[in-house]
Amino acid sequence: MFGNSVNSKRYGMIFPKEQGDKSPDWWFDLSYEESGYIKDDDAKDWKADEMLQNLKDGTEAQNKVRAEKGISAIMVKDWIEKPHYDAQTHRLIWSVDVREKSDPNGEAAVNYNTYALGRKGYINLTLITGDKTIAQDKLVAQDLLSKIEFKEGLRYTDFNPATDKVAEYGLAALVGGLAAKKLGLFAMLGVLLAKFGKLLVLALIPIWVAIKKLFSRKKDNENHDNAE
Repeated sequence: MFGNSVNSKRYGMIFPKEQGDKSPDWWFDLSYEESGYIKDDDAKDWKADEMLQNLKDGTEAQNKVRAEKGISAIMVKDWIEKPHYDAQTHRLIWSVDVREKSDPNGEAAVNYNTYALGRKGYINLTLITGDKTIAQDKLVAQDLLSKIEFKEGLRYTDFNPATDKVAEYGLAALVGGLAAKKLGLFAMLGVLLAKFGKLLVLALIPIWVAIKKLFSRKKDNENHDNAE
């Protein structure tokens, strides 16, 4: 049960049980964003080709930031699964094929992005895997997504327009600008996962978490300085 976070929060990461040599090489990142209520009425007007181009453009813009941090440039090649939104369950799914820009024909990383919308924000469950196993791995993601529930009073349908905060962006932003910013390191870990397997990625995750904390702390300090 979810929905009690005050701010953006990473709930954790999910890994498969070890099964010897047959252990799956996937993992999940699970987080909550208290964005406010996200209106979903724009979903009916989505154009997948335009959204893909926006993702490509946003990723290219983020490559400049990655270069400053010494991180390899990436590119979005195509949809693995086009965005689709279930208005009854308030669930969103989409996925893209991401590769290192220097090796466009090399190993592909797949971020299979799923979202569960609530009254005050959304839960993001992202599967990181490779293109060779996504067909079977995404079934795990879909099963986990179906098990996510918000507490009574915090469900999407509990929204009160008279009192509740509304997000500054619509549902399409979860596939557009916001998504392009998040593709980066997940994508690179996905490429490493495809090339070298889970053991190396597991070794790198603590470093990745430390980097994320460092940049988050830097951003908080900058915001504090600006406030003064």
